Amino acid sequence: MRLLLLGPPGSGKGTQADRLVEILGVRHISSGDLLRAEVEAGTPCGRAVSSAMESGELVPDDVVIEMLRQPILDASAAGGYLLDGFPRTLAQAESAAAMAREEGVLADAAVFLAAEPDLLVRRLLARAEELGRADDNETTIRHRIEVYNEKTEPLRKYYAERGILLEVDGLQTVDQVTADILDGLGRGPAHA
Repeated sequence: MRLLLLGPPGSGKGTQADRLVEILGVRHISSGDLLRAEVEAGTPCGRAVSSAMESGELVPDDVVIEMLRQPILDASAAGGYLLDGFPRTLAQAESAAAMAREEGVLADAAVFLAAEPDLLVRRLLARAEELGRADDNETTIRHRIEVYNEKTEPLRKYYAERGILLEVDGLQTVDQVTADILDGLGRGPAHA
C-alpha cells in the first residue's frame, strides 16, 4: 500500500504515521525528518533549506523531490510507503505524480487530516514546550498555517479529483483518527 498523509501543521500526521506504518507494515517516509537530518548534518541540501525552515517557508520543490525519490522507490520495492508531509504544493504533487507514474509507484490514497487552525496553534505550542522545538513559536506556527492554507490546501481538490482523497477529522482522539483512516482504506474491523 502506498499512502500520502496530508494535513496542516499539528494535525497529527506524525502520530498517525507511526501507528499506520506498524498496522499496515509499510515504511514511514517523513519529509520533515529527512530535511531536519540534512540540516543537522550540515549537508549542502541542509544549508540550502535551513533558512526556509527557520522562517516557516516551504523548501524548494526540486530539492524535496530529489531528496525523496530514492526512499520512495526503496519503500515501494519493500511493500509500500506512507509519505508524511509531502507534497505540500500543487506543483510538487504534479511533479511527484509524474515521477511516481513513470516508476510505477503512484499513491493508492491521500489521507487528509482536517483541523481548525486556532486549535492547531494551541496544540503546536504545547508540543513546542514539551519537545523544546525552537521552530515552534506562535509567530512561526501562525505563519506555517498561513503558508499551508495558501500552498497546500489546493491538494484536497487535486486528490479528490483523482479519486484517492480520504478526509478524516484530525482533532478527534488518536484512536478514533486511526480507526477512521483504516475504515476509509478498507482495512478497519468492518472490512476484516
